[in-house]
Amino acid sequence: MSNDAVTVWIKSSYSGPDGGQCVEVAPAYAPSGVVPVRDSKLSDGPVLMVSHSAFTGLVTLARTADVI
Repeated sequence: MSNDAVTVWIKSSYSGPDGGQCVEVAPAYAPSGVVPVRDSKLSDGPVLMVSHSAFTGLVTLARTADVI
């Protein structure tokens, strides 16, 4: 998968207007069995392709983590 201009990326709802430490996902790829994830600050950077179950685990961890 490339970071092309056609791919629609959705930023985390926890992201503030200045970006911060957030990720974006490309939900249009979900039917293929993977969830592309990238750093919202590095739109031209690498894309991590994870399974649905791995993404669910990541979201669960983020929601329950004790963030300092």
